[in-house]
Order: sequence, then C-alpha cells, then structure tokens
Amino acid sequence: MTGVSLLPELRYPTLAEMILSARALAAHRPGLCTLRQVGTSRGGRPLHLLSIGHASRAVLVVAGAHANEPTGSSTLLAVAERVLHEGDLRADISWHFLLCADPDGASLHVTPAPRSLFEYHLGFFRPAASEQPEWAPAALPPDRLPPETRALTRVIDELRPYLQVTLHGTDLGGSWVQLTRDVPGLAEPFAKSAAQLHIPVETGASDAAGWPAAGPGVHVMPAPGAGAAYPSMPDDARSSTWYHVHRYGGLTAVVEVPMWASDLVDDPAPHPDPARALRWLGGRLLRDALEVERVLAEALPRLDGVDGPLWRASKWALELVPGLAADWMHTPPADDTRAYVGSVDAFGRRLPLRAAAMLLRVLQETDDRAAPRLEHLVSTWSDAFAERFRARWVPLQHQVEHQSRTVVAAALHARDRAA
Repeated sequence: MTGVSLLPELRYPTLAEMILSARALAAHRPGLCTLRQVGTSRGGRPLHLLSIGHASRAVLVVAGAHANEPTGSSTLLAVAERVLHEGDLRADISWHFLLCADPDGASLHVTPAPRSLFEYHLGFFRPAASEQPEWAPAALPPDRLPPETRALTRVIDELRPYLQVTLHGTDLGGSWVQLTRDVPGLAEPFAKSAAQLHIPVETGASDAAGWPAAGPGVHVMPAPGAGAAYPSMPDDARSSTWYHVHRYGGLTAVVEVPMWASDLVDDPAPHPDPARALRWLGGRLLRDALEVERVLAEALPRLDGVDGPLWRASKWALELVPGLAADWMHTPPADDTRAYVGSVDAFGRRLPLRAAAMLLRVLQETDDRAAPRLEHLVSTWSDAFAERFRARWVPLQHQVEHQSRTVVAAALHARDRAA
C-alpha cells in the first residue's frame, strides 16, 4: 500500500491533510473520482465523501468514527490509491470513502505521532456514546441524532452498499474484525496478513465478548435477543449505524488494528480461574476510578460552569465503571481463555486512564492546582499498561497494510457472498 506516502513523514494525517489528499486524487482522475460534501458537523465542519468508480454495487469505507483511533485515516487513503491503480477492484464495485465521520472529535484528539502511551493519552479524546456518530442511535431517540449520524445514514440510504467497512483501532492489543453478518472466507486472509506483519490476533476481544467466531479474531454479532455479556453497558451494536445497511441487504465489517501490539492477547489456552480473575479486575477498576473521582471532587468547586466535550466524555467514562465492574464480578465470564481475561484486563485499565486523561486536559485549560495529581496518574497508569502487556510499537506502514488488506479482502469475499 502507498497511502502513507502522500505525507512527508510516517505519521497519522490530520483531517486537513486527508482532504487535500482526496482533492488531489479526484483532480488526478476527474472522470473516475468525485469529492463532495455530504454533511456538516455540530461544530460547522464539513463531512466529505470521495467516490471512485461508477458500478452500481457499492462499498462504503468510513474513517474517523472514533477520534482516538487514527490508523483508519491513513488506511482510507491507501485503499483509495489502490482502487485507483488496480482496475480489477473497480470493475464491478464502486468505492466510497467518508473521510472522517467525526471531524469535531478529530480536532480534539491531538497525538498525530505518539512516541509512548503516555504521550498518546496527553492528547486523548473520545466522546461520550451519545456524541459518537456510529453509536448515537443506540443512546438517543431518532429526533435527537447528531448531524454527523444523519449524514452517515443519508450516505448509506443513497449508496445502499453491500458492504460498509468502518475503520477502528486499539491503543494496545491485537487485531480483530467484527461482522454484522458472516463473510465466509475472510478469516484466512485476515490471519495470513496479521502473521506476515507480526500483528497479534486478539482472539478474545472484550468488545466481542460472547459472539460466535468465524475464525480466530473474526467475530460475528449474535442474533437479536441474545444475552449481553455486559448487561450494564447502555449501547447495543444492533441499534448503531452498523446495522443501517441491513435494510438494503448489506453488512458491516469493523476492522480493528493496534498501535502498540501485545503478544499476550492471542493466547487461546484456558485460564485457570477466569471468574476469580474477573472479580479481581472488577475490584481494581472500582479502585482506579475512585482515584480519579477523588481528584474530580476536590477540583469540582473550582470548575463551576465548566462544560465541553472533554468534560462530558470524562464524566461519561466514570459513570460506566460501577455497572461494568459489577458485570465482571457477578456475571459468569463470556469466555474462559487467557486471551479474553487479558482483553478484560486491558479494558479495565483503559476506562479510568481515559477519564483521567480527558479530565487532566480540562484542569490544564483552567490551570487548576489538581492537574499535577492527575498527570501523575496518567503517567503511572500508561507506563504500567505498557509494561504489563509488553507493548511494542507496530510500524505505521504495517498498521495500514494490514487494515487495508483486510478491507479489500472483506469487499471481495462479501461481493461473492452477495452474488
């Protein structure tokens, strides 16, 4: 893949750079490519769609649904370039690329080339569920959906894609795929690509707890009515924009790649006592969140009137903790493997760390005296996270290559499935 070559160095592109690159591609092949605005964010930022090819069967690729998962921006450009250069890929498929589903979020996550987990978290932003374009339908009534969500669903209604691929990622862990319907044959090229690029496959991803597996790391969402692995979690993937394509007979593939890899997340061996391990992890989650809440309680009288997406997202993350900890402590484990327990361990570290990181930015903006205490927590927890999981940086070109290969493989196998 050559998408990262559009940039002067190996780093994640900014939204402005993505738009410039898309304009250059469209200008280079005006008879084949178009770039148009398909909506406007809450903050007044445009949402752009790059389209390549004219076939009636469509693939929609979405980047930037989560601002803290930047690999998808480079992947989107890489896949667009490949489609332009390989005519076979557009012989009977038109490709459509939503450059960034959440441009407001992209403006707030500010680590284009992080050198450590600590640096990554110093610029961290991930909005509350109701402000995330893909997840808002699971948290809000239809008449309150944000404009980014409405723009995305309008694009789906227009294109009626047989496949939507949404590009996600994880800070530390492995790679996995979530499918709203099975795509036979996808597991093999996915696993082969990960092995070639030394990226572990996250076989027990907590995001897909309890889902059927079509192969290692390839998870198919359970049918409606299946019990939730985490009953407290307020969002249901079947209410998200991932399922909007189903009304046209399509499906969604969510492709996750890590920034830092851990070889501890692909161990399928049985854990000796998963229930006990999850009870301990639930207790640790409560203790870590309490440390953040203590800082918040001490600073709160000085933050009268403070509001904004960082503030709301930090509070939302903390509000998830009690229910999630209870799920782990009192619900039978959805999986008994070491990989799954490791994934829950990582999830339990992320939630208070992210809340602390976003609250830290709020306190720094107000020059609050509690900021150094939070910075110490963010630093300590980031280092402990990296050490526990033996984090190793995945070269950006490998992140992009693996995600791009998986996107193309999903498009071709899903096309054969739909034929």
